[in-house]
Amino acid sequence: MSATRICLTVNTTWNIWNFRRPLVEALLSDGHEVHILAPEDDYVPEIQGLGCQFTPLRMDRKGLNPVAELAFLRRLRAHLEEIQPDVILGFTIKNNVFGAMAASKGNLPFIPNVTGLGTAFQSGSFLKAASIGLYRSAFRKCPVVFFQNDQDRDLFLKYDMIRDEQVRMLPGSGIDLERFSPSPDAAERIVSEGPVFLMVARLLREKGVAEYAEAARVMRKELPTARFQVLGEAGSAYRSAISRAEIRGWEETHGIEYLGTSSDVRSEMHEADCIVLPSYYPEGAPRSLIEAAAMGKPIITTDTPGCRSIVDDATTGYLCAPRDAGDLARAMRYFAALPPQARYAMGRAGRTKMEREFDVTIVVDAYREAIAQCMSAKNRPA
Repeated sequence: MSATRICLTVNTTWNIWNFRRPLVEALLSDGHEVHILAPEDDYVPEIQGLGCQFTPLRMDRKGLNPVAELAFLRRLRAHLEEIQPDVILGFTIKNNVFGAMAASKGNLPFIPNVTGLGTAFQSGSFLKAASIGLYRSAFRKCPVVFFQNDQDRDLFLKYDMIRDEQVRMLPGSGIDLERFSPSPDAAERIVSEGPVFLMVARLLREKGVAEYAEAARVMRKELPTARFQVLGEAGSAYRSAISRAEIRGWEETHGIEYLGTSSDVRSEMHEADCIVLPSYYPEGAPRSLIEAAAMGKPIITTDTPGCRSIVDDATTGYLCAPRDAGDLARAMRYFAALPPQARYAMGRAGRTKMEREFDVTIVVDAYREAIAQCMSAKNRPA
């Protein structure tokens, strides 16, 4: 494939660095010119160090003001006119919707990646209807729309937001199986009592943080040697963010150990016995669970779209009911009762599943094919 100018638009460069880096590196190694259009944050030097060009994008990630969103759409159009990309790759909800609209104005091919539906589809009928209308209008001209789970795809098809021929499926963001791998002493370090449970997530209420804390309180009465850790940012700007004060309260009353944040979660995951994500947020395919399974860690998560695609229940981990601390405690109880070799076998089964279904090369190859399709259509004589 000849070199093309490719623009990735997303709501943080952190997202590019943590989730899209293998894709960016592959595109650069193919000889393409890669531009990142995103709000400026601490990861700009990192992505520039890869060889990307960066354009700062002013946006309110959670804003719902129609006047402000129209201004955002105009800014996107202006940036795209300046960058003049051949293909645009979109990630995160607002960048997908408004990016597709801006691209359509300039007849530029736009390829969105639907990584979850956000809270709009869980809201009242007006907001849901408005979201459906926006997606239907925005994605109408997209040559390819990537999805990370069947439920999201089926919902988009049900409400005619996309057409069958646009659909492509991805295994989440994929996983670098060399970077995220089991520790050499994985079998030896597993002990039979006092398991360490670790939740890795943005500390938002819909991620199930309160349910995790309540399950920890229950389990510590039954198994005082068990540990319940939390890794992720507290007190963020999100409306549903868990405050640092609330976390401190759970440390005192529920036995939670708050680990703060980490630039590389592998060290914390290596020390844990089981990774937990009791999310009822509309996830695509949660990155923390994919990373954990690739590292040979059993996982406990909710029986919800996205989350359930990563777990083979009772084989690579356990599924539990969403918004149900009691059922989460039940799954933790099952795991704690497993002998060491059964825990190790569960982790190995998860690793095998990631090798088979979630290798990042699957994602990279899918994007290469989609970009080639766009360029072929663009260069085809009228």
